[in-house]
Amino acid sequence: MKLAIPKERRAGEARVAASPDSVKKLIGLGFQVTVEAGAGAGAAVPDEAFQAAGATIAPDAAAALADADVVLKVQRPLGAGEGADELEGMKRGAVLIGMLAPYAAREQLRAYADAGITAFALELVPRITRAQSMDVLSSQANLAGYRAVLDAAHEFGRAFPMMMTAAGTVPPARVFIMGVGVAGLQAIATAKRLGAVVSATDVRPATKEQVESLGGTFVAVMDEEFQQAQTAGGYAKEMSDEYKKKQAALVAETIKKQDIVICTALIPGRKAPVLVSEDMVKTMKPGSVIVDLAVEQGGNCPLSELGKIVKKYGVTIVGHANVPSRIAVDASALYARNLVNFITPLVDKETKALKIDTNDEVVKGSLLTHDGKIVHPSFAAA
Repeated sequence: MKLAIPKERRAGEARVAASPDSVKKLIGLGFQVTVEAGAGAGAAVPDEAFQAAGATIAPDAAAALADADVVLKVQRPLGAGEGADELEGMKRGAVLIGMLAPYAAREQLRAYADAGITAFALELVPRITRAQSMDVLSSQANLAGYRAVLDAAHEFGRAFPMMMTAAGTVPPARVFIMGVGVAGLQAIATAKRLGAVVSATDVRPATKEQVESLGGTFVAVMDEEFQQAQTAGGYAKEMSDEYKKKQAALVAETIKKQDIVICTALIPGRKAPVLVSEDMVKTMKPGSVIVDLAVEQGGNCPLSELGKIVKKYGVTIVGHANVPSRIAVDASALYARNLVNFITPLVDKETKALKIDTNDEVVKGSLLTHDGKIVHPSFAAA
């Protein structure tokens, strides 16, 4: 079976869907791996490194994709009207695996089906124990949380740690993390390592212990409703309007005292919730920084702008797009491992052929199109 790794063509994407280590593992599974020339340049992986791992280097995308049984991508392929149509280079029956953004690009699912592509969206892999090593959202968000703190430090006009000098004492920066998922937890840990005073908030009671274990202070209205604000599956419950008002007032008071606010709250398939209103921004100290990791889904702050760093009311608001790509070397390496872990169970150990079990929980959760049809229940009507 031929497996292709084409170069990523979307603007601002520096990651690649393979590493020399993953190429060796894929060859061990029985694949003949072909990498498009220059595919790893943005992630500091030269063609020679892929070649040394056993891959064939193709001169262009057409040569890489020709007759490929499996295509591994970071982002969804360019479609008709977006430049070179990458789907045209894939044969019918090919398997496409990547972060395909089905909620943002529902119309492309029909193109996959019409092209006879079996498409898997890795961001839809269910969060079950045996799929943890395939969890691309976690691997990429972890690095995004780390990078968000560095981006904040770069824009911030002061130091993070307390410094005692002969000329006087520099107070530590105060950092507030909004949303304690994977990105938020890594942001807390990174800000603490840099010497900041860190606090964080989330609507799930279980996150309080996680925040405190990393040395942060948890900020929330700790009433009876909050204690019951989590489902058995670990997801947040919808809170009452009364609680929301109390929590908003507490957050507004907290934000006034902060130097840096990092927003990380995302809801799959929906616009990001507003956490930092324009009125809150107005109360922040001059020179403060907001980093909005949710800017690609509308932003947790309505003043953030996708792909831009703007100043509003004396506050710098950072809205970088595709933050994991800003740390492309490690992001690519982790993503490549996720891919290997995902595809390994799909390969029959005896025949070395792909064997897709549509009743498997991981397959069922991530399979978008198969046999010319849109099969995922969330998009079947698309």
